[in-house]
Amino acid sequence: MKKLNDDELDQTSDIAVEAAEKYILSRVSPKEILDMDIQANISYDEELHVDILVDIDLDELSSADEEILADGAVQDALKKLDIFIDENFR
Repeated sequence: MKKLNDDELDQTSDIAVEAAEKYILSRVSPKEILDMDIQANISYDEELHVDILVDIDLDELSSADEEILADGAVQDALKKLDIFIDENFR
């Protein structure tokens, strides 16, 4: 894989955040979300380092499990990120 510049790292980070957000919104109504914070920290030294953090606070009446939802969002974002990187940087 080629070394990514700052713009490419930012673009890659945006892809991960958007994928996690889409995953969450496909499983719960926006009305159920009290607070949501999605961060993707991506860096490249000799290899690509990816850290995705999803913190979600749902309404107490929501039947969704916050931890399961956040873990699923991270996994989906990593899959989408892998596809994006394969198509654009390998």
